[in-house]
Amino acid sequence: MLFGRVHGTAVCTIKYPDLIGMKLLVVQPLDKHLEAVGPMQVAVDVVMAGSGDLCVMVRSREASLALREHKFVPVDLALVGIVDELVVRPDGEFDFTLKKGATQYT
Repeated sequence: MLFGRVHGTAVCTIKYPDLIGMKLLVVQPLDKHLEAVGPMQVAVDVVMAGSGDLCVMVRSREASLALREHKFVPVDLALVGIVDELVVRPDGEFDFTLKKGATQYT
């Protein structure tokens, strides 16, 4: 998974038939410190993100699986989540502890 910030919308006059009605957004890939990594890219939006939103993206096969109605669609990048809060610890370690919630995990 990757982070990305939405910078705008891409408009296509001709698309693959299963992509009709899908929103395409221009995103800047980011690292965990929210610094730009590489060039801007176009992603299919499945979470109704807007300009300026920090999002979670998936690539490759996972991007095509993120589309609800259609599978095996030729997409390489999809926005699958909008980040509400991001905490990066100064030591760079991650906390994998599951917080108590309504769902019991096994």
